[in-house]
Amino acid sequence: MLRLITDFDGPIMDVSDRYYCVYQYCLEKTKRPKQPIHQLSKAQFWELKRARVPEQKIGIISGLDEEQARKFARLRRETVHTLPYLRHDKLIPGAVETLEKLQHLGIDVVVMTMRREQELEAAFKQYDLARFFPRDRCYCLSNDYVKTSDVRDKPLLMERALTELPSAAEVWMIGDTEADIVAAKTHKVKIIGVLSGIRDRPRLERYQPDMIVNDLSEAVAALVATIPSITRK
Repeated sequence: MLRLITDFDGPIMDVSDRYYCVYQYCLEKTKRPKQPIHQLSKAQFWELKRARVPEQKIGIISGLDEEQARKFARLRRETVHTLPYLRHDKLIPGAVETLEKLQHLGIDVVVMTMRREQELEAAFKQYDLARFFPRDRCYCLSNDYVKTSDVRDKPLLMERALTELPSAAEVWMIGDTEADIVAAKTHKVKIIGVLSGIRDRPRLERYQPDMIVNDLSEAVAALVATIPSITRK
């Protein structure tokens, strides 16, 4: 049996609108009345995010002073994963069709995400995604989990999944961040980085995934090419 573990935000969900809306909100809440600021375009903002430019620096680039930039960064952390803003997320083009293809091929698909339970459930309901992921194939954070950092927390989630799930002949992961790559490599799981998420190619290349492709669809196509026996099921 082949098992595919996929991150949620990046391979399946496009979070760029949410992040940009939160950026606009935090900038407006942090600036002084009549203070001249330079609001970045969505393309400019997303380029900085994908290059992992720190939040405070984004604030300063946008015209805030250092103290304001610290407040801006703190407010963003408090806001970006709240339920009212999650509605701005949208499906990556082709993601649903690719999940349907995986079902057809009989591949065991697991979702592994740093979302909390309520955040994942909100997206499942909005886009009818629970049909692809039974509860025992969903690995996310509990609603009361105290996060440290994704690079620390995701390997722990991977460890739990590999312990609880039935054994598989081969396991691959698909993700869009350094946390996904670290989690996979820590547990000797092959990893495909995708460019449809919140990191650009130079950031992913630093962590040396097994391959880098554009999106989930290309990742699955690469798997089918790498493991031809998949198509004979």
